[in-house]
Amino acid sequence: MLGDMAGNARLIATAARRAHAAGARLAVAPELALCGYPPEDLLLRPAFLQACDQALADCAAALSDLPELTLVLGHPASVQGANASVDVRTRSQSTQRCLNAASVLRAGEVIGRYAKRELPNYQVFDEKRYFVSGRELGLAPLVVEVDGRKFGLLICEDAWFNEPAEAARTAGAEVLLVLNASPFHLGKQEEREARMAERARAVGLPLLYAHLVGGQDEVVFDGASFALDASGAVCARAPMFEACELIVAVDAASRQPQGACAELPGLEAQAWGALVTGVRDYITKNGFPGALIGLSGGIDSALVLAIAVDALGADKVRTVMMPSPYTADISWIDAADMARRVGVRYDELSIVPMFDAFKATLAADFAGKAEDATEENIQARVRGTLLMALSNKFGAIVLTTGNKSEMATGYCTLYGDMAGGFAVIKDVAKTLVYRLAAWRNAQAVAAGLEPPIPERIITRPPSAELRPDQTDQDSLPPYEVLDDILARYMEEDQSLSEIVAASHAVADVERVTRLIKFNEYKRRQAPVGIRITHRAFGRDWRYPITSRFRA
Repeated sequence: MLGDMAGNARLIATAARRAHAAGARLAVAPELALCGYPPEDLLLRPAFLQACDQALADCAAALSDLPELTLVLGHPASVQGANASVDVRTRSQSTQRCLNAASVLRAGEVIGRYAKRELPNYQVFDEKRYFVSGRELGLAPLVVEVDGRKFGLLICEDAWFNEPAEAARTAGAEVLLVLNASPFHLGKQEEREARMAERARAVGLPLLYAHLVGGQDEVVFDGASFALDASGAVCARAPMFEACELIVAVDAASRQPQGACAELPGLEAQAWGALVTGVRDYITKNGFPGALIGLSGGIDSALVLAIAVDALGADKVRTVMMPSPYTADISWIDAADMARRVGVRYDELSIVPMFDAFKATLAADFAGKAEDATEENIQARVRGTLLMALSNKFGAIVLTTGNKSEMATGYCTLYGDMAGGFAVIKDVAKTLVYRLAAWRNAQAVAAGLEPPIPERIITRPPSAELRPDQTDQDSLPPYEVLDDILARYMEEDQSLSEIVAASHAVADVERVTRLIKFNEYKRRQAPVGIRITHRAFGRDWRYPITSRFRA
């Protein structure tokens, strides 16, 4: 867990002991495993770095009785003389940049230290704000010998470039050892393995890749540590989204790695694993006793409920159905049916009295004006108020149910359905919502269980049910069109002309991109949520709210 250096040190030492008992003589923990990743501005606090130093010493001492075991451990380390000026609010503060380091522990001592050379500054990465490159300081590559095998250390981004690996080989490395904290997005593991295979072939060395697992705020780490031979072939792989030790044997003569090799799951399974991991770790690590979900009878809240139950267990999830004057009977029936299927508490709180009271209070001001989105938003805000009241009283965190397509186009209500503490599917496009719901049901059927999501929830047209006979497509293009435009514009940075050339109507492209720009002010006020694509709204997307630029 990020910031629990003492606890992390104990976990790492315990895992190293298990590996040693299984025959390992070299144990490798991921990038910044001692403090957690990403520590962000905690790295600007000297007390944080001091706690890391103490935990490193404690971890070394805890393994001092195993002098034949070598542990390589990622952590931040202070650097004397590498100062940078950082503005903190309105004042300038001199702070000490640090190293993204890996220390080699043996017999209770630190016998070597490597500093990351390539510092990523794109997508969710912001490492140049905090770290100084080992290359910039003139620090040499590090090769550590264990049982006659020489391992050259690299940290994450180092292995995506040729120079650090070449420097390690020149220094005598026979195997590359790569420590990583690489956030998940769909297709990332395949990309990692392909790039690491290129690196192994380029330098003609086997490569061992130790990767972090777990959720940290918006990002999720998927594990799946692996080993490649010098030709780039996968020789061992840990399961995705599981904390475990991967034992890899490296032949003394050929340096060929060998170990158990888990299969890579399909796209839906990867997405599900990331979402479940993100929900479980965010809620448990932050000490919430459970989760609270406004259940509507629609596909989005149904998917969030299924994820939450898989992550936390049914006993820690409560659902509330809040019918309005426009709620269809089938929504009541389907919501109650799903709650029964997954075994969670289900309550119904009508919003009709509160909605009527709001309209009565505003009647004089609204006299002569037709009902519009104002009345729709009042209903959503009444629901948000009820959920937050229950959250305040009982401590459970409200999980919001808006998907990426809605967040992109502003098809959501500030302080209404956006009210909550964690946005589970904010990076899941609507078309993927349907795929995940169908996938989860198929998993249940394959296991001989009742599908968690009633089929009618998946097949009926989506609707906010805030006015008579409403459907999403009254306000938005078909989701297949919307999601493709969204992916091309927001995730792939394609121009409007390129998107039109991909067989989209000019009117649809202009409408969707205009909505994306206009609704930035809403997204800035949305809760954090799980990132599963290579570009999510949040850390990846930094567009100004106030801007006259139009493509």
